Amino acid sequence: MQPKKNIVHLPVYQPGKPIEDVKRELGLTEVIKLASNENPFGSSEKAKEAIVAELSNTSIYPDGASVALTADIAAKFGVGTDQIIFGAGSDEVILMLARAFLTTGDETIMADETFAQYKHNAEVENATIVEVPLKDGKHDLPAMLARVTDKTKIVWICNPNNPTGTIVHKDELEQFMSQVPQHVLVVLDEAYCEYIEDEQYPDGFEFLKRYKNMVLLRTFSKIYGLASLRIGFGVGHPEIIRYINQVREPFNTSRFGQAAAKAALADNEFVAYCREQNRRGIDYMTGEFERLGLSYFPAYGNFIMFDAKYPSAQIFDGLLRRGVISRARWSKYPTHVRITVGSQEQNEKFISALEQVLQELAVQV
Repeated sequence: MQPKKNIVHLPVYQPGKPIEDVKRELGLTEVIKLASNENPFGSSEKAKEAIVAELSNTSIYPDGASVALTADIAAKFGVGTDQIIFGAGSDEVILMLARAFLTTGDETIMADETFAQYKHNAEVENATIVEVPLKDGKHDLPAMLARVTDKTKIVWICNPNNPTGTIVHKDELEQFMSQVPQHVLVVLDEAYCEYIEDEQYPDGFEFLKRYKNMVLLRTFSKIYGLASLRIGFGVGHPEIIRYINQVREPFNTSRFGQAAAKAALADNEFVAYCREQNRRGIDYMTGEFERLGLSYFPAYGNFIMFDAKYPSAQIFDGLLRRGVISRARWSKYPTHVRITVGSQEQNEKFISALEQVLQELAVQV
């Protein structure tokens, strides 16, 4: 059996290296993972209680339409229940968007260094990829607008951008949306938005009220700490959501995911705690980078991308030997490393390990 020709050479997504693998391979007893932007503070106790309550329903299929969770999200954000669709993480919503709207001959625009799943899913659908270089680590919206043609179907904006962590400001987004043609769907990926307190960060739901050609992506994997349960959602105009629903697999989210997400959504105290701890972590780590003479992109999510001044593969390997899993090997940024903001203890261990690695490499030069 032969697969479609356009997928033969596609790379397989590489997640952050598992802690268990690192312990086994390197003989370490203590390893911290700061590679996948997971919440170091876990998840809401209310979410955990909701998961336990669902154990007796393990043999029953979940609600394919996620009715109860849909109602809560609609109420929280002031949108209609027909404007929401769920996926196994927001990355499945990305897959469904590509499946519903892209085909051979269509063009899709994205930054040249951004979340890899935009490009991957567009390639699966054999669409033409148009990559626009980041400008100082940020989306260059005027340059992206200039690349729009009659064949453009989707523009992807990751805000904050993964891996650089920079944000598109609301005035920049307003200028872009006011000019982009109505036939172009703009996907605004806000996976890390709950961490952001900056007044220049746009309120995606306000834009959604005025622009029918926009879809917002949100996830419960980051600040809500439900990454293993794989649940995220998209919000858009009812007609667009109906099209996406037509390619959605039945029962694509679990009972556990729905129940936990419903409980997590209501636990504002836990979210506020995680946001505050993350801010303190960013202050600590950026202060340490400055002490070490290392530059970094402004951090708005729960991760920081910094310039280690050495090939990132060497930094990654050096940190790994010291029990710290990071993220590296970015084609546009060969000396940059992305690190998740952990607990204070984890952050201090990372900085200590980084200093050792940098000293080791300096001796070798």
